[in-house]
Amino acid sequence: MAESRADTDVYVVEPLLPQRLRRPSDLLRFFATLAVLGAVILVALVAKQTLIGLEADVKEGAELVPLLSRIAAFLGGAAVLIVPTAFAVERVFHRDGLRVAEGLIAAIIGIAGSFLLGQWLVAGNVDDLRVLLTGDRTIEPLNTLLTSVIAYATAVRISRRPTWRMLMWTTIALYILAFFSGRQITLPSAIVTVLVGMAIGYATLYGVGSPNTRPPGSAVVAALRKLSFTPVSARRIEDDHQGSRRYAIGLQDGSSLDVTVLDRDRQVAGLPYRLWRRIRLHSETRRRAIRSLRAELEREALMAYAAQAAGASTPRLLGTSEIGTEAALLAYEHIETRPLDEVPDEEIGDDLLAQIWEQVGLLQIQRLAHRRLTGDSIHLDGAGRVVLTDARSGEIAAGDLLLRLDVAQLLTYLALRVGPERSVRAAAAVMGADALAAALPLLQRIALTRETRAALAKAKQVLPEIREHIVALKPQSKVEEVRLERFRPRTLITIIASALAAYFLLSQLSQVNVYQVVTTANWAWSGLALLASFGSFVAAALMLRGFVPEHLPLWRTVLVQFAASFVKLVAPAAVGGVAINTRYLQKRGIPPASAVASVGASQLIMLIFHIALLLLFAYITGSTTNTAFTPSRGLVVVLLAVALLVVVVLGVPPLRRLVTARMSRLFSNVLPRLLDVLQSPRKMIEAGIGTLMITITFIVCLDACVAAFGGELSFTAVAVVYLTANAIGSAAPTPGGLGAVEGALALGLTVAGLPAELATSAVLLHRLLTFWLPVLPGWASFTYLQRHEAL
Repeated sequence: MAESRADTDVYVVEPLLPQRLRRPSDLLRFFATLAVLGAVILVALVAKQTLIGLEADVKEGAELVPLLSRIAAFLGGAAVLIVPTAFAVERVFHRDGLRVAEGLIAAIIGIAGSFLLGQWLVAGNVDDLRVLLTGDRTIEPLNTLLTSVIAYATAVRISRRPTWRMLMWTTIALYILAFFSGRQITLPSAIVTVLVGMAIGYATLYGVGSPNTRPPGSAVVAALRKLSFTPVSARRIEDDHQGSRRYAIGLQDGSSLDVTVLDRDRQVAGLPYRLWRRIRLHSETRRRAIRSLRAELEREALMAYAAQAAGASTPRLLGTSEIGTEAALLAYEHIETRPLDEVPDEEIGDDLLAQIWEQVGLLQIQRLAHRRLTGDSIHLDGAGRVVLTDARSGEIAAGDLLLRLDVAQLLTYLALRVGPERSVRAAAAVMGADALAAALPLLQRIALTRETRAALAKAKQVLPEIREHIVALKPQSKVEEVRLERFRPRTLITIIASALAAYFLLSQLSQVNVYQVVTTANWAWSGLALLASFGSFVAAALMLRGFVPEHLPLWRTVLVQFAASFVKLVAPAAVGGVAINTRYLQKRGIPPASAVASVGASQLIMLIFHIALLLLFAYITGSTTNTAFTPSRGLVVVLLAVALLVVVVLGVPPLRRLVTARMSRLFSNVLPRLLDVLQSPRKMIEAGIGTLMITITFIVCLDACVAAFGGELSFTAVAVVYLTANAIGSAAPTPGGLGAVEGALALGLTVAGLPAELATSAVLLHRLLTFWLPVLPGWASFTYLQRHEAL
């Protein structure tokens, strides 16, 4: 700790401020520049012919006005050195030579980096990129001088000086024009050179750090004096959750202030997380990812004044002020409090819970959303009264959604402290049951603060229990579902996997004449395959009816299976059917737990049948046709890799817990449901026939598709191929196992002895009949069932 004298009688007790800082903004700019660089190279490689034509047009134009080209070359070549030198001299005269030194370091790194990168490209490591940057001429892939100048200009932050910035970029434009017209640089090379120079400049700034421009405590005291306060003591205290500095200021009259300092270089702190939330959440719930210093100051001040006008117990905001151009302060009255996080759970009584909800109710009456109702923003003063702090996160004139989010957040936080039952009871006593029912659909992890989500990871039953208690209060309430997320992280995985699957399928289709596949197939075998495909939907309906003790109409259940085929277009194969069938059973009046148990029981028995049939057909195949389906060495390696993966998943505790949690959710209450089925012989027979026929019909369909193109393969070999490929497709994250199923089927049939082209044709016909063709009737079934409220 050090003491810095602010005035003749005021000392500021605070840690020594570092002379240099690594600013997060420089690191973010570095990564953003790299991203733009990658995008430019990708676009340039795609639009190579357009760039060649543009370069030819510029060359013709330069030949028409040779004098102008020479003038540009002279001015650009001279000024590109003169302007940076003049800026350096100007900075040295202003005693800012350290900034010039940083620029020189970046320039040296730029020279060395562009030279080494150019040599690497010239050596022929990436021919396409080398040709793109050089036009297949004997020129530098990256202009060494231009790279160093850009790196220098970036490192000295010349962009903050409008006049110098205009001169610098005008000079660079003339330099590029001169070299481009003289065919000494290509357009992609010029753009890549500029971006590489900027990346080196930002990397240098972050690596060596920037001078610390944060005003010290003495400047804070001076700003308070301008606000007519009379500080006599000042002490730096713990920063707030957003990293803003805080000071405890003693005044001459014996009172105290709590001062929050907003530093400009902290405005981008946590920016990646805020950007991710902004992209992921819908617009009504997200916050701006970044604000200017002035906007942040005005936001917090406005929220503080609005909370005071609402009558809420919050620290009074007494003054605001900017501290130069790099910081601003907010001065609050000091109240001796302790955060609720420091209060033991046993001391949180019903009166205290009622006080907390009363304060939130005052905010909600005036349409004020706090947005951070956690234990570090709810405080207790010396008399045990509740004080709400941290107004910076709030919103004025908030919509209903934000107000309901506050209720959901506080309900969850208090439930983690005192239990769901007490939390809901205390909230209902103050806010009313209707307010809790409105917040019911917002009890989602994504809607809560980061700290609350982390606490819920250790108490996973809290949210379901809160929902149960709210439903008990308002059993007849019907609240519309609220979707806060634009997408889930798993959606990104599905999109990426689907893109790869599409690429795989297109590569397959490019090798096969689809028209010829359809027209040359034997129509008799194709008709049999189509009948088998339709039979699989009837079998699926029989299976579901068999595992549900309640009565289900057969043909409506068949329509549900067709609807599930439509949903597979947007959901993985193992997910779409489960969700549709569960929803269907719930609409039939079956309780949610029983519906999930019935679907889980059907999936479990189907898995057992699947494994048993795979072992049976594999044994038959191996014992009767040893030469027809001999596993290759590669297949053995794949099987060993799968076995190793299973061992790893079961051996690593986090992965094992993840798998067991998923399985327990799917198969919970399955055993009692199976016992209900076993009490009815008719249901047992129906479930067994349906489960067996699903697999048999798909195998018949694939076998008929093979025969449609003249292929000869034993039924048991086809069965082994289908059962193996179906298991792979069920595990794939792509819609309907797209890509994974096709690849596994084609590989399996090829290994079994079919020619690759014939195997691909059979697989495409099989997927056409079982995956793509049912989409249209599936859409019609889905629409019909929704219209009749069966889904």
